[in-house]
Amino acid sequence: MRLKKGVLIVIEGIDGAGKSTQARLLHKKLLSEGYPAVYFREPTKGKWGREVKKLARRADSLSPEEELDLFLKDREENVKKNLRPALSRKKVVILDRYYFSTIAYQGAKGISPARIRKLHQAFAIKPDLVFILDINPAEGLERIRMRKRKDILFEREDYLARARKIFRSFRGRTLIHMNAARLRMELHRDIAARVQPFLHARIRR
Repeated sequence: MRLKKGVLIVIEGIDGAGKSTQARLLHKKLLSEGYPAVYFREPTKGKWGREVKKLARRADSLSPEEELDLFLKDREENVKKNLRPALSRKKVVILDRYYFSTIAYQGAKGISPARIRKLHQAFAIKPDLVFILDINPAEGLERIRMRKRKDILFEREDYLARARKIFRSFRGRTLIHMNAARLRMELHRDIAARVQPFLHARIRR
């Protein structure tokens, strides 16, 4: 499948919503259908992303402004090294988290969401589709506990509730809110059913 131009699809939501699972399932499905799909996630495995992950293991290890600075540096590097090159090669880019997460999570810590959005305008690529997976924070945390993850920076129920509220406030023609409390494959089929016609319309004939 050759596309007329690259397509950026973002999977978003609070921790425990199943973003990584759904992003990987969509990536695998698109590859099986012949699309030139690639998968990336944030924080990345780059210098700044590794720093975020390391500090996430210690509660209150960063101020909200320090967190924001690290996420901005990691994202700018991701855009430059991964996203723009893949899109220029007319790939379908599946991205697990993007600037919507920073707006929601750092916004939930008191930084102006409008200011965070403005800071991204100089370098961030606007997505073609954004799926925001919605789940109750208590259920999301239970999923995380079952996976025995130890990242604690973002895993406090009251904090996730505030982030969820910001996620749910996002509106736009390209933003699709979805109930993530469903069976994994049911949600996957719903996402794929929305992505497939979008991509089909962009195939080079």
